[in-house]
Amino acid sequence: MAAGVANGGYVAWQYRDGDALAIIATGSEVHLAVEAARRLAGEGVAVRVVSMPCVEWFLESGAGHMESVLPSGLAARVAVEAGRGDAWYRWTGRDGEVVSVDEFGESGDGPSVMRRRGMHRDAILSAARAVLARQHR
Repeated sequence: MAAGVANGGYVAWQYRDGDALAIIATGSEVHLAVEAARRLAGEGVAVRVVSMPCVEWFLESGAGHMESVLPSGLAARVAVEAGRGDAWYRWTGRDGEVVSVDEFGESGDGPSVMRRRGMHRDAILSAARAVLARQHR
């Protein structure tokens, strides 16, 4: 894992070869991505969770590393970001989905606020299923 962090991104969890769907997350969102991925794996989806703690380091890690983590042929992608999600479309492509929090200023305990803002496993599952459905039309 330390080498993966040093390279800015790594496969944190995967089912089978993870070649059907990638869920990209960072920081506190990784555990939500893994929860969603485990549910999808239970449905037979070959899914991988990519932890990307530093986009800049990932970009500098070299084409070989980047391809091993996010293969160019893996078009079904969802990014999870507890902040503005605009920049993550670079990684999901136009057919991907970004689950993000784009509105701020709400008070309350962290987990409740995040859930109300759509940052939870079921939102990730919904996005993942939408991406997979688009891939199979």
